[in-house]
Amino acid sequence: MTAPEVPAALVRGIGLFVPLLFLAALCAWRAPRPREVASMIVAGAWALLTLVPLNLYATHAGWWTFHAEGAVWRGMPVDLLIAWAVLWGSLPALMLRLLPVPLLTGLLVWVDVIVMPLAEPVVVLGPLWLIGEFVGSALCLIPALLLAHWTRRGQLVRARMWAQAALAFGLMIGLPLFALDAVPGPGGALVAAQVLAAVCLPGLAAAREFARVGGGTPLPYDPPSALVTSGPYAYVRNPMQITVAAAYLVLVPVTGDLRLLVGALVAFGYGAGFATWHEGGQLHRAFGRDWEAYRAGVRPWLPRWRPWPGRAPGTLYVAADCDMCRGVGGWISARSPVALRLRPAAEHPEVLYRLTYETPDGLRWSGVAALARALDHLHLGWAFVGWALDLPVLRQAGQLCADAFGAGPRASRGVRDAPDAQGAAAVRSGTAR
Repeated sequence: MTAPEVPAALVRGIGLFVPLLFLAALCAWRAPRPREVASMIVAGAWALLTLVPLNLYATHAGWWTFHAEGAVWRGMPVDLLIAWAVLWGSLPALMLRLLPVPLLTGLLVWVDVIVMPLAEPVVVLGPLWLIGEFVGSALCLIPALLLAHWTRRGQLVRARMWAQAALAFGLMIGLPLFALDAVPGPGGALVAAQVLAAVCLPGLAAAREFARVGGGTPLPYDPPSALVTSGPYAYVRNPMQITVAAAYLVLVPVTGDLRLLVGALVAFGYGAGFATWHEGGQLHRAFGRDWEAYRAGVRPWLPRWRPWPGRAPGTLYVAADCDMCRGVGGWISARSPVALRLRPAAEHPEVLYRLTYETPDGLRWSGVAALARALDHLHLGWAFVGWALDLPVLRQAGQLCADAFGAGPRASRGVRDAPDAQGAAAVRSGTAR
């Protein structure tokens, strides 16, 4: 005799509520700390965003198929998709309290191998379903666990920032476009990619500023330890929210889908409402008068043309014996940079080998990266150029070109004891040797 078939509704109910109950039990046992909340968010977001293409490809490859009615999107039961994201994302992020990453990975894969065959008739497995299990573990589960682990420990902040930027774009823009069937065709996709690259630049630059200057990420539960007033934040208070709203606005003419205006309105409503209230209170408690001064000088939504004078200052060290470097220093000085000092490189206590930008707390950038930071002190137009120039691939390409045209590394030398005004004048005039 064959075993009686389990009702599909029971399979879906158990599949959804068991992971949620386990998650609720762990939270009730010990309330999550802020970093644990952040780890749950990033791990759950990674799992959800990667499980969608995994399941779409799995049904195409015959690894498994879904047979369900109601609450189905793209052939996938929404409840099971959410449950899987909790099981491979938010839940193990909390279970890291008890188990290390390798052991937890093995446990979750073992549980999934046992549970998947029990999900019939909702999930029907093909003969090669274990390949899909392996692919899912490698692309969905393990990266989610690593992100959660690094977030809990506050490690690899720049890598986590890039992961969060990718997740934000995927969840806030990519997934809604896919859900609305508003993804443009091949020709339109190229135009959309170019437009989005320009529109998303301030938001990406703001996220990078959080990681590089503030030592944190855009997540409210994993924030910077210092008030960030440089980069896009020298011009506008909410560059990330502006980026999301602007992305939807520019996609309307590209896709021809007016429904995307709703996304812009939602982004604006969230930024003007909840985000302003929550982040404003959080920043006021953390930074007090510094936040109040910044808030009084920098608006949300409407950027300044010139950077806020109270922004984080910087110093640009220019080699007096490098014609190209000296010319760049004179060009920047002629444009009256805000909160930027220009000094001969020979006055630095260490030997510098390239154009160098330094902050009062010791953060340092060299070469093309230093030029990009200096452009941020001029005005919004040049700041855009600097944010683009500082992107990883463009920065390396720009440095190669600069080196080829005479700005290669060389030990700084010149007049070490020149007063500040005299040294800056030498940089401007190009006469220091």
